Amino acid sequence: MIITIWWIRRDLRLADNQALWAALEHSSHVLPVFILDPVLLNSEYTGEKRLAFLFAGLGELHNDLQQKGSRLIIRSGVPDDILAELVAETGANAIYAEADHSPYARQRDLRIATKLPLHLVGSSAALQPGSVLKADGEPYTVFTSFSRAWKSMAESLPGAILSEPEMIPTPPEPVSEPLPTHYPQASGIPFKPGEREANSRLESFFSGGRSAPVYQYSEGRNQLDTDSTSKISPYLRFGMLSARQAASRAIRGMASAPDTQAYKSVETWLNEIIWREFYIHILYHYPSVRQRNFRMGEIRWQNDPQDFAAWKEGCTGYPVVDAAMRQLSETGWMHNRGRMIVASFLTKDLLVDWRWGERWFMQHLVDGDPASNNGGWQWTAGTGTDAAPYFRIFNPISQSTKFDPQGNYIRRWLPELVNVPNEYIHEPWKMPTNLQGGIGCQIGVNYPEPIIDHDWARHRVLNVYGNAKK
Repeated sequence: MIITIWWIRRDLRLADNQALWAALEHSSHVLPVFILDPVLLNSEYTGEKRLAFLFAGLGELHNDLQQKGSRLIIRSGVPDDILAELVAETGANAIYAEADHSPYARQRDLRIATKLPLHLVGSSAALQPGSVLKADGEPYTVFTSFSRAWKSMAESLPGAILSEPEMIPTPPEPVSEPLPTHYPQASGIPFKPGEREANSRLESFFSGGRSAPVYQYSEGRNQLDTDSTSKISPYLRFGMLSARQAASRAIRGMASAPDTQAYKSVETWLNEIIWREFYIHILYHYPSVRQRNFRMGEIRWQNDPQDFAAWKEGCTGYPVVDAAMRQLSETGWMHNRGRMIVASFLTKDLLVDWRWGERWFMQHLVDGDPASNNGGWQWTAGTGTDAAPYFRIFNPISQSTKFDPQGNYIRRWLPELVNVPNEYIHEPWKMPTNLQGGIGCQIGVNYPEPIIDHDWARHRVLNVYGNAKK
């Protein structure tokens, strides 16, 4: 009996899994293994809600494997040691895994490959880093050029998607550890885990003919007060849906779009997938972005602990900022427009280092991804690839007025403002004192005053960033 190990990391799925298929083609029996790595579990970037989603997803994967005549083996410990033990226990002659591209993952895999027969097949990206390069062999650092090259290479993706295996023969030994129970199972996560749910969400987004949500995406995607996005990012994060599947569905959706506007809307959604790809490639080629600015000199951050605490708690006095931060704390998710607003407020208004915000997001986001999170924060902070110009500073009031015009999003997450009239919902500190008392929302008592004047902060950050640019 020839046995191979399928080492699962960020690919909790059976369909379109190149590593799984490679393991099946190599041997008669496959052992699906997930390792609870203490380095990742105990990292300062790890979040409880993301762990809860992961563990629930592993349970779903185990159920799916059982229907294929298999099961999931859970082991805890240093991956090098666990894999060596499993090879010794089973006589496995190969280990197959999908390539991951974070600095830690790459160092880990290089180390293990020197000691064990580890084979990396496929990628957490639709197009593997190193495959999309300029004519001179250098990586792209501008999104538009990367996107153009990526699209020209991705045309064949719809025909490359792999089906689920009919059966996955697995030996009865070794035994599995139970999933850990000492991590709190976070409540309030608006995402049901598992591959089946991931595919259902994707298809629902593309279903409905001309009224399919994806065909309205370009118009509604920025609105905070509507449910206009696909919300598949947590599933991409853990590979419950492959990036190839998502990109392929978009390419097919563009081909069948009923009109030009619908086509452009699907293309806009595909561009979001390509941004994810771009940041994975950037992290692969420039791993130092996790620690320092991609562009721009050193910025003289203020890093006021009280300002940072107010931002984290959703108590800045700017309703749209606070609503987004409380949504994050309660659900582990935040609308992308909200992410840009709160990141700009932290880095530009409060002059707090983007790395502080990046870490906080990773500690709370269900879809927290090292590449995308870093890329998004550096873009907003004006320090990254294709960064927003340093003088682009989101105005939290105009952003709120434009993307939550009736204040529905604000009232959903800030119940203390539920009775504030529309004319004051974006700037409640302007309410007359008698009105504040009448509706039970006194500024400075029931809801905080703004912790900073935006116009003054804008002037300050322009000077600070201007000096850094010099």
